[in-house]
Amino acid sequence: MAQLLNDSEIREKINTLSGWTTEGSKLVCTRTFKNFIQAIDFVNKLVEPAESAGHHPDIEISYNRVKINLTTHDAGGLTQQDVDLAQVISQIS
Repeated sequence: MAQLLNDSEIREKINTLSGWTTEGSKLVCTRTFKNFIQAIDFVNKLVEPAESAGHHPDIEISYNRVKINLTTHDAGGLTQQDVDLAQVISQIS
């Protein structure tokens, strides 16, 4: 099982992630697009990196807005896996 990050590690790592915040034990990012089609195109681009990492985000879609939540469910909070996937997602446009 992945090792949970402590509070100081979380603060340090969140500073390296542009556009990401924490909500409880989750890393959260919301992206806004021109329309629903662009939002879905973005979500589809998340499939391969998530599958490759064996780590899957919780995703909420509301028309042109996509909210991504990352947490390591089996560890009960934030781990390096979440930070790594957030870094990859940050590079996707």
